[in-house]
Amino acid sequence: MAGTDREKQLIAEGPAIILVEPQLGENIGMVARAMANFGLSELRLVNPRDGWPSEKARAAASKADHVIDGVVVFDTLEDAVADLNFLYATTARERDGFKPVRGPEAANRTLRARHAAGERTGILFGRERFGLSNEEVALADEIVTFPVNPAFASLNIAQAVLLMSYEWMKTGFEAEQTPFAGPELMPASKEHLNGMIGHLEAALDARGYFRPAAKKPKMLDNLRAVLTRPAFTQEEIKLLRGVISSLDYFSPKTPRGAGYPERKAKADRDTHGDADDT
Repeated sequence: MAGTDREKQLIAEGPAIILVEPQLGENIGMVARAMANFGLSELRLVNPRDGWPSEKARAAASKADHVIDGVVVFDTLEDAVADLNFLYATTARERDGFKPVRGPEAANRTLRARHAAGERTGILFGRERFGLSNEEVALADEIVTFPVNPAFASLNIAQAVLLMSYEWMKTGFEAEQTPFAGPELMPASKEHLNGMIGHLEAALDARGYFRPAAKKPKMLDNLRAVLTRPAFTQEEIKLLRGVISSLDYFSPKTPRGAGYPERKAKADRDTHGDADDT
C-alpha cells in the first residue's frame, strides 16, 4: 500500500527494538519497515547471523533508510539493554517465573507512559526459529504475549514487531495514558540492575548459598526474575548494594558485626593495645 510522503514530518521516537541473533537480512529489513510505518526508529541487533551491514535488509526495508542507517550491533544482549530503564520480552510460550504478562495494548500503554516520563525503554524479540531463552527473558521486566490462534500461534519476527509498533502508534493518539508516578528519582538502567545482581551472586557464592551447584543457574534465574520485577530507581539500587556490601564484613567465625571496619579496628586495639603503648 503506497503512502510515503517525504514532505511530512517523520515520526521517529519510542522504545528501542532489540532483535536477538536474527538470521536473514530480509527479515531485518521487514522489521525496519514495520517500525518506520508506526513511528519507531531505534533498531538494535544482537549478533546477527549474516553480519552487518546487509544490502538484503536495506532492500527489504522499502526506503526505511533512517532505521537501517541507525542500526547498532551488539555482541551480547546484556550490552544491548544496558542503558534501558524498562524492558519487555515478547514470547509465544508460557514461562515459569514471577514476571507479569501483558497483551500488546496494555504493554504499549506502559511504554508510552514511561517514555513520556523520560525513561529509556525497549522491546525484545527472539530468534526466528526458537525465540528467546529463559535466561534472556529473565533480563526483561515484563513479558508480552499476543492473542493468536492457539492451534497456529507462530508469528514471524516482522509480524510480531508490526503488532507492537501498531499498538505503540495507537497510544500516541489516545487522550488518556496509563497513570505513572513521574520520576522524582531516576529509574535504574539495566546496567545498574545487572551490576547489583552480579554483586549479590558473588556475595551468595562466598557463603555457599548455591547448593547443590548444579541448581545454581535455575536459582539465579529465579533471583533475577524477582529482582527485575520492582523497576528499581538508582537510589534504591545504591541502597541494596550497600546492604549486600555490608554482608562482606560478617563471618561465622567472628561475632555479629565484628567484621565492620570500625569495630574490627577497635577489637584489634583491645586485643593488641595501641601502637603508642609499645
